[in-house]
Amino acid sequence: MLKEIDNLAYDTSASTVDKKFTYGKPGDPDGYEETLYVTSDGRYFIYTNGGHLSRYPAENITPIAREDVKNWMLSR
Repeated sequence: MLKEIDNLAYDTSASTVDKKFTYGKPGDPDGYEETLYVTSDGRYFIYTNGGHLSRYPAENITPIAREDVKNWMLSR
C-alpha cells in the first residue's frame, strides 16, 4: 500500500517490516493486523488492516514518531 501524508510517501512495498502483530485467524471478520514499518530514510509508520467487523475494516497507514515506537510495541 502506498499513501502520501504531509507530502511524504509511505510505501509498504519499499519499506522494511520491523514488527507485526496479528489478532485472530486469517479470514476472521473481527481479526486484524498491525505492522510496524521503517522507511529507507528512517521514518516509521504503522500499516493496519482487518476484517469487516474489526477495529481496522480498511487498510490504512499512520506515521509514528521514532520516540513513540517503543511505547506502541509495549501496548500491544
